[in-house]
Amino acid sequence: MIEHHEKLSQSRQCHLLGVARSSYYYQPQPTDGSELILLRQMDEQYLKTPQYGSRSYATWFRRQRRMIGRKKATSMMKILGIISTAPKPKTSIPAKQHKKYPYLLKGRTISRPNQVWATDITYVPMEKGFGYLVAIMDWHSRKVLSWRISNTLDADFCVQALEAAIQDHGCPRIMNSDQGVQFTSETFTSMLKTNGIQISMDGKGCYYDNIFVERLWRTVKYEHLYTREFNNLKEVRKSLNIWFNWYNQERFHQSLDDLTPDEVYYQKYAIPQAA
Repeated sequence: MIEHHEKLSQSRQCHLLGVARSSYYYQPQPTDGSELILLRQMDEQYLKTPQYGSRSYATWFRRQRRMIGRKKATSMMKILGIISTAPKPKTSIPAKQHKKYPYLLKGRTISRPNQVWATDITYVPMEKGFGYLVAIMDWHSRKVLSWRISNTLDADFCVQALEAAIQDHGCPRIMNSDQGVQFTSETFTSMLKTNGIQISMDGKGCYYDNIFVERLWRTVKYEHLYTREFNNLKEVRKSLNIWFNWYNQERFHQSLDDLTPDEVYYQKYAIPQAA
């Protein structure tokens, strides 16, 4: 929106738009290769030990002979969008600007598709950068209903994934997420309310409240993302499109009686083969 103008200087245009001049003139720098290695190592370790905080990661890195301090570990956790699941004091106090919602799934029997959806965001490693992946999953069938990738952690790509899921599959009774700013944002929660969807959020530090999406992240990373190298988000998007189709249509789950997510979601059961 800022351009060369005969009467308005760029500084004045920044002021009128509420944009800091430093933000306008900032030129993003590519992430150093050694930094990407550290981020990937932290991301892999997070899948194993989600309870680690910055102090534990600093200790873990030192044990790997990498001199990473607590401040650096905190910065990396922020980039990855991860938070320790260990309980913290006063975690029940919500941020003033974001409304938090109670967890609605405790003790609830989930027995049919579109009863409960769940969503989450994870880090996507690339050779020369990184991105973020959001997925919306049907809790009963484990089917991935929609997904989007982005190079930023804003709420837009999460809203786009929600729009696509509703357009293609209707509305669930309940949507469950963590308390991340993307899912507590007004744009995301207002879409849920407009469509009559109840909002459920994990308790702070409750890693297992959204366990099925966490298991999805382990699967997609260890079976796909960590086995390949991607140069950019376009390559990631193309590859994930193929993988998620395979996951929904062909990857059977022991917890689903060896059926695929699509078979359970659409109630199309495979014909048993003769021994």
